[in-house]
Amino acid sequence: MFLTISTTGSPERPATDLGFLLHKHPGKAQAFSTSHGTAHVFYPEATAERCTAALLLEVDPVALVRSGQGKGRGGAPDAALAQYVNDRPYAASSLLAVALSGVFRTALKGQCAARPELPEEVRPLRIEIPALPARGGAALVHRLFDPLGWDLVRAEPVPLDEQFPEWGDSRYVRLVLEGGLRLADALRQLYVLLPVLDDAKHYWVAPDEVDKLLRAGDGWLAAHPETALITSRYLARHKRLTQDALDRLELVRLAEADGSEVEELDNAVDERIDTEERPVPLAVQRREAILAALRAAGAARVLDLGCGQGQLVQALLKDVAFTEIVGVDVSVRALTTAARRLRLERMGERQSSRVQLFQGSLAYTDKRLAGYDAAVLSEVIEHLDLPRLPALEYAVFAAARPGTVLVTTPNVEYNVRWETLPAGQVRHNDHRFEWTRAEFRTWAGGVAERYGYTVEFTPVGDDDPGVGPPTQMAVFTKAAVGTTAAGTTANTPKEGEAA
Repeated sequence: MFLTISTTGSPERPATDLGFLLHKHPGKAQAFSTSHGTAHVFYPEATAERCTAALLLEVDPVALVRSGQGKGRGGAPDAALAQYVNDRPYAASSLLAVALSGVFRTALKGQCAARPELPEEVRPLRIEIPALPARGGAALVHRLFDPLGWDLVRAEPVPLDEQFPEWGDSRYVRLVLEGGLRLADALRQLYVLLPVLDDAKHYWVAPDEVDKLLRAGDGWLAAHPETALITSRYLARHKRLTQDALDRLELVRLAEADGSEVEELDNAVDERIDTEERPVPLAVQRREAILAALRAAGAARVLDLGCGQGQLVQALLKDVAFTEIVGVDVSVRALTTAARRLRLERMGERQSSRVQLFQGSLAYTDKRLAGYDAAVLSEVIEHLDLPRLPALEYAVFAAARPGTVLVTTPNVEYNVRWETLPAGQVRHNDHRFEWTRAEFRTWAGGVAERYGYTVEFTPVGDDDPGVGPPTQMAVFTKAAVGTTAAGTTANTPKEGEAA
């Protein structure tokens, strides 16, 4: 991905002042690590008459595939090929917008400690982006940039193949912007409009994206004729977030219309933020989904396998419908923390009779785990090396063999929605793997077939239409005695046998 920013000047007002504004010295080539690759900043030309700063974002395409950020995920027929053959490393998108905000953060804020007068100066600017995806074509580019004060907006469609003009144009354009603007205003416009034109974001759009949009759109977005389209696309068409942003932008318009003070507007916005519902953390949503599934199954005696620090055990204890709760973990330290969380030493006799904590490995069969109504493996399987997974399967589904088994695990496809998660990395440094929805369903279907269970799948968290939910849950229900989910004879567990 490539972007250039040029300006002209004179000996009295040198063009190299651009270096002060960007906080990047024209005499150096610099590199910056981003969550998606490496951003390079250099100056192809730097004289008093003309200065050009270039931002080159070098994206690792293999890391994009590993993190699910290559396009084509989600079950499309050509998904396997599209993971590797896509435009993410080359076309300007939200990847470039995030790099822009990281590398030129101070310039975006309109700050320059060395020359505080420079950010307020209107300068002749020329911005070029050779490959910009535009869902809506050149006409949409003009609708977005023409109202923003540019003297020239040129969006040249890029042909699919110059040797075969009859094939027509691609959805990419070469963008050139020329006009007199403050640099901070130009950068903020690009930060918002690059992902809007691409109509896609590579990371999870959380409520704080509304604040980012309003900060970057300060001074121009509220009055833009395409406010609704920009807001909807920037927020990935999340209805609640879009409506929140539009409501707050309406406050801005009203304040500008009646001359209200900025402080009054801020107070109104702060009051709205304070009274609106806070988003429920994913961990809480996951526990609530597990509790709902256990209640639906009619389970009273429950195993929490890989209980960690006891958060789920604590939630189970609050519901008297669960008469016996057992937390199992291989880590003594985690069990000690769980005991402190539950205050086992201070717990009354009646309550303490409902709960047990003990150490055990899920890679071996254990007589203590047999005979329970349900077992929960919440965010556990991804911590095992794949070669050890069959041992866990046997220990739980063949030896312990509870009536219901709940398994939750991250959906790797959803990782693209986490802005702070570097490309190619899993959500936790102890995760040995993270599965796509298709991979998880294949594994769960095989387990059900082998050990005589049926299985259904439930999304946990916001079920994104493109990449699915952040957490995926499988609900296994023991089939009729002697049959598997497919109606064949089930494996007979040998009690006490090591897996």
